Amino acid sequence: MKVLITGTAGFIGSALALRLLARGDEVIGIDNLNDYYDVNLKQARLARTLPHPKFTDVRASLEDRAAIEEAFAKYKPERVINLAAQAGVRYSITNPHAYVDSNLVGFLNILEGCRHHGVEHLVYASSSSVYGANTKMPFSVHDNVDHPVSLYAASKKANELMAHTYSHLYKIPTTGLRFFTVYGPWGRPDMALFMFTKSILAGKPIDVFNYGNHRRDFTFIDDIVEGVIRVLDKVPEPNPQWTGDTPDSATSYAPYRLYNIGNHQPVELLHFIEILENCLGKKAQKNLLPLQNGDVPATYADVDDLMRDVGFKPATPIEEGIARFVAWYKEYYKV
Repeated sequence: MKVLITGTAGFIGSALALRLLARGDEVIGIDNLNDYYDVNLKQARLARTLPHPKFTDVRASLEDRAAIEEAFAKYKPERVINLAAQAGVRYSITNPHAYVDSNLVGFLNILEGCRHHGVEHLVYASSSSVYGANTKMPFSVHDNVDHPVSLYAASKKANELMAHTYSHLYKIPTTGLRFFTVYGPWGRPDMALFMFTKSILAGKPIDVFNYGNHRRDFTFIDDIVEGVIRVLDKVPEPNPQWTGDTPDSATSYAPYRLYNIGNHQPVELLHFIEILENCLGKKAQKNLLPLQNGDVPATYADVDDLMRDVGFKPATPIEEGIARFVAWYKEYYKV
């Protein structure tokens, strides 16, 4: 297939592009290499895909309407995976406009590209953060998610609503994926595992929010990529049982689906840090702090729908995942 991926210099986008190229797909990668975090790391990720003869690198921002229109018209992708976004819950509190530009205006440009160029399937990244103030565990795609606690979460919920509108109006098959705390080699420097590793190795204290009582459904990068590819290959169809009297939020009378991709085994943050300490052979100095504004105390994915529809659920143990991250980190930074 010819697949357009946005965010190919990003953590998930880079790993996904490599997997699709390895199986013979052609990949058009769009990224603007912004400086939200270390551009050198983004360039190093990109350097893994650039030599591949079936990879095309496009430098553009999602909010650049003309550039996105040109990419769709020129390369005519059959399927699209939208991963590019302004990420981060905490950053959204201090830089709200970045989220509107990339996650709302940018996503509309992707939807319009799909509409006007006959794209067979749009898969896009949502987030576990859409569950917001929900406390019923595990989080199910069939539950109402109308109470976000950060603008980042609100922008991802908006993406799901926008996608449904285009599935309804133009019969574009769309699938939203709610990712749960992705980690692993080549990860993002603004994520806890990366920051903890850097600080522990440097002998600096780590900030542990909610006094370490966070529980997170940490999901290894390889599992995320496998889930995305399986979903990409399964084009959604209308759900004939759907009814407006008792609407199901995860399906529709339109060709629309939502899935969680999470490890479905929440890990306490203090246990997570303990595993990291064991892998590094060094104890952490913990600076215990209250819950941060915009954060949720726990995440836990119900992945029954994913398992039923594509026969896959993430299963990488946290011990293995952290060990693989630490090995990569030490090699990459020559520690």
